[in-house]
Amino acid sequence: MRRLAFPALLLASVFALAACGGGESDEEQISGAVATLATNTDPANCEALATLAFLEQVEQEEGKAAIAECEEDAKDPSNDADSVDVTNVEVDGSNATASAAFHGGSLDGQTLNIALVEEDGNWKLDELQGFAKFNRRPLLDGLRKTLNESADELEGIDPECMIEGFEEFSDAELEEVILSDPTNAFIEVAEACA
Repeated sequence: MRRLAFPALLLASVFALAACGGGESDEEQISGAVATLATNTDPANCEALATLAFLEQVEQEEGKAAIAECEEDAKDPSNDADSVDVTNVEVDGSNATASAAFHGGSLDGQTLNIALVEEDGNWKLDELQGFAKFNRRPLLDGLRKTLNESADELEGIDPECMIEGFEEFSDAELEEVILSDPTNAFIEVAEACA
C-alpha cells in the first residue's frame, strides 16, 4: 500500500529527471533540466540532477531507498507531463529558483516553485517549495486515475471512497499533503475507507 501513497506517487512519476547539456547559461541549464524532468524516463539521472533532499521529499523514502524509488518510478511514464513551461528563473550564486507549469500528466494545471543548487557545475533540483498555482480539479482527477488503475493493490478499499476523502481536504490541506506528508494522509484516508 505504501507504493500507492498518491501525492508521492504523482510527484515521483513526474520528476523522472533528465540530463542537461553543457555550454549553456545557468538559466538555460535550469530551464532545460526542469522542462525535461517532467517527460524523461532515464533512471540514471535521478542522482545526476537531484539532490538527496529532493529525492527524499518526492519519494517519501530516506537515503538509498529514495534513490532506488526514483530509479524505479522513472521507468513508468504513465503519469508524465506532456510538456512543462519554465518561468521565473532566478540565480543567486550556487542557488536558484524556478516555476514549472505542467501540461498533461498527474500534475496537469499545477505550477510548482522549485529550488535548485549547483554542485560541481551542474544544477540539481533541491526542493519543491510550494505551489505558485494550484488547480484542484486536475489534481483530484489524476488521483482518481491513479487509484482506479491501482485498485487491485488497494486491498479491498474502494477507490471512490478514497477520492471522496481527499475531496474533503481544503486546497491548503491538499498542497501541504503533497509537499510534506503524503504517506500519512494517504494512510488516514485509506483507513477511513476500510
